[in-house]
Amino acid sequence: MATIEKTARKAIPSGRARLAHLIRQAGDVVTIDDAVSDLGLDRAQASKLLSRWTDQGWLRRIKAGTYIAANLDSLDREHVLDDPFVLVPHLFAKSYIGGRTAAHHWDLTEQLFRDVVVFTADEVRESHQTLHGVPFTIFRIQEKNIFGVTALWRGRTKVKISDVHRTIIDLLDNPDAGGGAQQVSDCVRAYLQSEVYDIKRLADYGDRLGNGAVFKRLGFLGEQHGADDALLNACSERLTAGNAKLDPALVSPRLVTRWRLFIPEHWSVT
Repeated sequence: MATIEKTARKAIPSGRARLAHLIRQAGDVVTIDDAVSDLGLDRAQASKLLSRWTDQGWLRRIKAGTYIAANLDSLDREHVLDDPFVLVPHLFAKSYIGGRTAAHHWDLTEQLFRDVVVFTADEVRESHQTLHGVPFTIFRIQEKNIFGVTALWRGRTKVKISDVHRTIIDLLDNPDAGGGAQQVSDCVRAYLQSEVYDIKRLADYGDRLGNGAVFKRLGFLGEQHGADDALLNACSERLTAGNAKLDPALVSPRLVTRWRLFIPEHWSVT
């Protein structure tokens, strides 16, 4: 078996062997700096080589100087993008992964979603985009509201993702980012029952974000799921004037006066 594998490797043209080596070292995203350090080239040589491999169909260009592997079945395997998270910092400079994508990452839901949810302060033309084969759902936020995030390392790529507390706040701020009110409700329940539940962190993040609807939704859903008095009191103390909807996307004719929240007709009230 070892002899066969050696023979197969020898059969790979030297250019593709160099590319396979580069991808093994750099991971899914390859930059000019990677080619310089891993292949011992200067920047001009590295740039020309990556451009040539792109023209040959072995790489796909994300942006200037940044590439992902295309189809490398002619090497010794068929390469597909293992982790779409690595694209985010290269496509969206001021951003983090959040919403339902982060909820799944933090085990708040077992439901799988095809898209990757991104919150960004960058200018974006469309909220739904498929880039390099990956569907993205994009929400614009102010740069000052990029807080409560943590870093994930994917190979050499540093990816920002909302921490579990900020994830809950984002779902409450915009239920569409969580997949709708029922999905948000399920995530809130999972969070309240988890070891990481932290009312002080939730209240701090909610205060910083400054959307009163967050505490109306949190108070209502918390009461639904048996939250402790500390959470319910914190939400009550922060109730703002006016009424909000549990889910702006749903017809919600019933008003829960305690939380100043309109809810759908079918939603039960404890």
